[in-house]
Amino acid sequence: MRLIITILTCLILVSCQTTPKPQPKKVVHSDLYDLEEIQQSGEIIVLTLYGPTSYFDYRGAMIGYQYQVSEQFGESIGAKVRVEVARTVEEMVTKLKNGDGDVIAYNLPVTNEYKKDLQYCGEEIITNQILVQPKGKNQIKDVTELVGKDIYVSRKRYADRLKNLNNELGGGIKIHVIPADSLTTEELIEKVAKGQIPLTISENDLLQFNQRTYPNLDFSLKISFEQRASWAVRKDSPNLAKAIDEWFKESTQKRAYLASAERYYEKDKPVQAVVHRKAPILNASAGIISTYDALFKRYSRQIGWDWRLMAAQAYQESGFDPQAVSWAGARGLMQIMPRTAQGIGVEVDALFDPETSVSAAATIMKQLNNTYSDVHDQTERIKFMLASYNCGAGHVADARALAEKYGKDPRVWTGNVDRFILLLREEEYYNDPVVKYGYFRSSETYNYVIQIMDMWRQYQSKIR
Repeated sequence: MRLIITILTCLILVSCQTTPKPQPKKVVHSDLYDLEEIQQSGEIIVLTLYGPTSYFDYRGAMIGYQYQVSEQFGESIGAKVRVEVARTVEEMVTKLKNGDGDVIAYNLPVTNEYKKDLQYCGEEIITNQILVQPKGKNQIKDVTELVGKDIYVSRKRYADRLKNLNNELGGGIKIHVIPADSLTTEELIEKVAKGQIPLTISENDLLQFNQRTYPNLDFSLKISFEQRASWAVRKDSPNLAKAIDEWFKESTQKRAYLASAERYYEKDKPVQAVVHRKAPILNASAGIISTYDALFKRYSRQIGWDWRLMAAQAYQESGFDPQAVSWAGARGLMQIMPRTAQGIGVEVDALFDPETSVSAAATIMKQLNNTYSDVHDQTERIKFMLASYNCGAGHVADARALAEKYGKDPRVWTGNVDRFILLLREEEYYNDPVVKYGYFRSSETYNYVIQIMDMWRQYQSKIR
């Protein structure tokens, strides 16, 4: 498609010249758009879906394992990555076949149907549905032991697999299908971890993303057939496929690639910022929360906040550690992302300075206060501001749009918008037409607001 446009443009330009100059002969092999053409253009168009390990917005920065790896590949061939996000796998495949992208950077299932038009390439992975259960002596070792057990699921494909398995075993599995707007898969995993339900089902890529969070859970029992998956290009891009294969083969032991895998999958990946967390109150009798109280008092006035609320936010962000760095790159006392800092004119290297960090946070909060001027209840507005500081105003706007669509109040956080921020982890909701910013691992934001409001109440009761 892009080649056709290029040829038409050239014809128009040539026809407009009154005295055409002799042009060098150009050998046109075919209308393919392969590696050479991508390198000449300097841009590779990557097709993907929103998801926890593929591509998502985190505090205004686009991140994700597949995205980060595709950028590394693009750099290796001298091309910048442009991402085009599809809503479904089918849409993504269609875009590739139509020439609206160069490569699918996503774990595309290997099927005979797709093989007709696409060439799989890159790192092949195996996906499975996995039983989520507590570790211990009563751990289930074989699917036959599921007979008589209660299993809670929130996704249709998990329920379908369990129903098929139940038929294969002659019945007896107690399948509880929970509506996704009631409990998400991640919430069900959390409930298993807390002993509130016995078992649930998830997929191994999501579970890899949660290993560090739930060390008391076992994710070893597969309940589905193995599904191969990898990247893909069109069959008329053999050189691109070869370059991707060779790059993955060479890069899997290189530092940049390993750092990307570690960032999203490794068991020891930090969930919060890497901090030297201090006590939440330095000296209650003297009315001192931290060594940074003077900064909180000075800059909280700019946003009309109680300084103890800003202190509670700083404690949640960094544990009062001005050198804290999160797994996603947020820095300093108030954990500000480099891209956010640049957007408000703050040098990235200055984020480790406590006053710069608190001042930048106040600037961000002033902007967010204006964003939520339609939320007249001040306590609710604070919650919206905190949520947006944590996850970005785009995800909160998506949650508000969903709340309005489903008959909830988009101007009330608690019991309304907060429920839909959680649902942005579920495909049914982050692929909804009213959602613009896609997937978000939003339990962090949900808990962030609760924890700061709780800490603020503690500070109010103990610090005068």
